[in-house]
Order: sequence, then structure tokens, then C-alpha cells
Amino acid sequence: MRLHRTTRTFAAAVLGVALTGLGIGAAGPASADDDPDNGIDVSVTIEPATTPGQVSMTVADNGGVSLQEDGSNATARQFVGTLPTVTVTDTRRPEEIPAGDFWAVVGQAAEFTATGGSAPPIGPQYLGWRPRLLSDTSTGAVSAGEPVSSVISDGTGAPAVGLQGQELLVSTANSADEIGTWQVNADLALRTPVDVAAGEYHSTVTLSLFNQS
Repeated sequence: MRLHRTTRTFAAAVLGVALTGLGIGAAGPASADDDPDNGIDVSVTIEPATTPGQVSMTVADNGGVSLQEDGSNATARQFVGTLPTVTVTDTRRPEEIPAGDFWAVVGQAAEFTATGGSAPPIGPQYLGWRPRLLSDTSTGAVSAGEPVSSVISDGTGAPAVGLQGQELLVSTANSADEIGTWQVNADLALRTPVDVAAGEYHSTVTLSLFNQS
């Protein structure tokens, strides 16, 4: 609409010059300086620029997780600990979120390797977790992932598949249903064969945030 009005104004100005050149009319065009009171104030309010929202993830400061033996029995030796708190924040506006958009935090454990390579590694399939949502969800559209057990079952009925590409936190198939900030952690349980070699072992759990429409 503004461009359309500008075009029309320009055409009228050209016509006025043409008529003056032909000597039509006794008086020339008036100058805006003739009457300062005829000035038109032009103003504009420019709002601060907005940047698109995003889904982001942070992990609480930590010095790593030291698993401690607890719950061992004749079936397995068990070592437990707690994953540091993970925070997911969605700052997008509803109109920025495509229909069917969803996100998920997925965890993957690496094998446990013995310091100095003095013992065979312990595969990621022996590490399980039980995610726990720490913050409220107003709609139920965000939930903790399903628990998984070591391949040596913990007896809870959780899938005995280990921590290999498992969800820690997930939104529904329409993440616009709930926008905000959520926190989650997880109970970790490493269940090994009873004859596992003694030693100090280290692994890395990688958390990845996926957002898909």
C-alpha cells in the first residue's frame, strides 16, 4: 500500500511540471518555506529487532559421575550414580513452530575402558538409566524418556538393551503444545557379570538434542 501511494504522488508531480512549462496558470507552485505552519511531522517507532527463538540444551556443571557399588547380587555386580541435571529451553513463539515439530534429548554411552588397558572393556549395553523429570509440565506434552536396563536385567521389566541411543527427555509430536524450560536427570546403573575384572574404568555418555519437523 505504501509503494502504491508513492507511485501515484510521483506521477502527479511530473504532470505539474509539464503544465508549468506550457505557461498554463498565472501563479507558480507555492514553496513549503512560504508557511512553516503547513509542515507535516513524520514519525516512526522502531521496535527492538527480534531474533528467532530456538530449542537449546545445557548440562549442569559437574566433575563427572563416579559410580559406586550398590545392589550387587549373585546375578550381577551393580554400580550406581546420578546423571547431572540437564535443562532444555524452548524460546520459540508458537507461530515459529511448524506443525508436527518435535524434539528429543538422546543419550549414548561409550564402552567402559580400563585405565592402562589392563582389562577387557565393558560395553555400553551394560549401562542402564531411569530418567526423571524434575520440573512440572503444564500439558503433559513433555515427558522423561523410558527407562532401560543393562543387558543383565535389573528385574524391573525395563527393556534390557543398555544405554545405546535412548531418550532422556522428549516432546510430543507437536511441540507448540508446550513452550518453556524443563529439567531432567537420570539414575544410572552399571550391571556387569559377577566375574568382571577388577580395575578403574571410564566411559563417556553423550547427550544430543534433536529437533525435527
